[in-house]
Amino acid sequence: MAEWTKKSWQKFEALQQPKWPDAADYEKAVGTIAKLPPLVFAGEIRAMKEELAAASRGEAFLLMGGDCSEAFDNCTAPAIRETLKVILQMAVVLSYAGGKPVVKVGRMAGQYAKPRSADLETIDGVSLPSYRGDMVNSPGFTEAERIPDAQRMVQGYHLSAATMNILRAFTKGGYGSLERVHAWNNEFVKASPMGRNYERLGKSMNQALNFMRVVGIDTNTPQFNQAQFYTSHEALLMGYEEALTRQDSITNEWYDCSAHLVWIGDRTRQLDGAHVEFLSGVKNPIGMKVGPNHDLDVIRALAQKLNPENEAGRLTFITRFGKSIEDHLPGLVRMVKKEGINVVWCCDPMHGNTYTAETGHKTRNFNDILEEIQCFFEIHWAEGSIPGGVHFEMTGQNVTECTGGGRNIVDKNLGENYQTNCDPRLNAEQSLELAFQISEMIRQ
Repeated sequence: MAEWTKKSWQKFEALQQPKWPDAADYEKAVGTIAKLPPLVFAGEIRAMKEELAAASRGEAFLLMGGDCSEAFDNCTAPAIRETLKVILQMAVVLSYAGGKPVVKVGRMAGQYAKPRSADLETIDGVSLPSYRGDMVNSPGFTEAERIPDAQRMVQGYHLSAATMNILRAFTKGGYGSLERVHAWNNEFVKASPMGRNYERLGKSMNQALNFMRVVGIDTNTPQFNQAQFYTSHEALLMGYEEALTRQDSITNEWYDCSAHLVWIGDRTRQLDGAHVEFLSGVKNPIGMKVGPNHDLDVIRALAQKLNPENEAGRLTFITRFGKSIEDHLPGLVRMVKKEGINVVWCCDPMHGNTYTAETGHKTRNFNDILEEIQCFFEIHWAEGSIPGGVHFEMTGQNVTECTGGGRNIVDKNLGENYQTNCDPRLNAEQSLELAFQISEMIRQ
């Protein structure tokens, strides 16, 4: 077997790559990024892997959430804060009501590229290159806006760095303190049943913190006034990921320093493909999406390729089955148990439940999402396995992109505040409602 290098992926077929029109400009862009500082650090990545190892044993729970596809013009302090706020809220509900520490991971600071099912998009008889995320081209439907531009990767790096800066400031500078659980409640959520439930939980937490102080426990420590928060995105644009792959000065191992966790999509996890080759050599925790069209022998071989030492916390299976979950998940779980594969099981209940509403909006229904999560837990319990986490596309904005939930958004409401450039997201109220539901499952 040829020795792995951060460039060895170039000998393999790389799917879902943009057709960059200017090769010299592309090389200039990735060369620029290769000289810039890493976005995350090897020590942080190793710490995350330890937390994920705990999740694989049922000693913690993984919560991944954020935009389907981040937008450049949404890289503002208020937008980042609102999404972070909801993830922190969900984590508080899951940890306090569910009784387990939560590994908090945002689809943030790099989720600027998206795979697409077709190279072209056709509207009213006009065909243009598909929108592949702001790091590649623009969502506007004109020829100029849809031409891939490699310099957008450089812009994506700088906006990712700005996002990381804001996330670190919020989570380490007091905003993530458990004293602030009430302040995290979004204005439009407060009046809802979920908002009131959250307020009651916050009061209970305050009482617990006060009791700790009364009996002499110091709550002025990082465990109480800071939050550990990690970032993730799909490792899709191979040149970008290679450019941010750096050798750790302590261990001499290679880490993809574009994010703490990077995942490989259902469309790019070919055993002999460039994405699998690349991710097999970096030491980050790796996520792998698994949809209905999987082959158990291939999944087994992928696990061996991506995690040859069968290291706990290295590999997370993010399952996305939709209504076919009962047909596909049990066999997958049995194979993993039989082979003794170390994996964190994480449920993505979003992608398999997408449909087009009568209004023409792509959407997902809250009850379908909840049903897949419930099936996920029940199947793992029945098979003697550990349901280790959930993966949501969500936002802190008051959007109307998914139907159902406490406000019972229906199809005709979708146009009221439908903002996504790609897939529909849960709003803060729907996300919080799911967190309360999942906390009940974690406790069992």
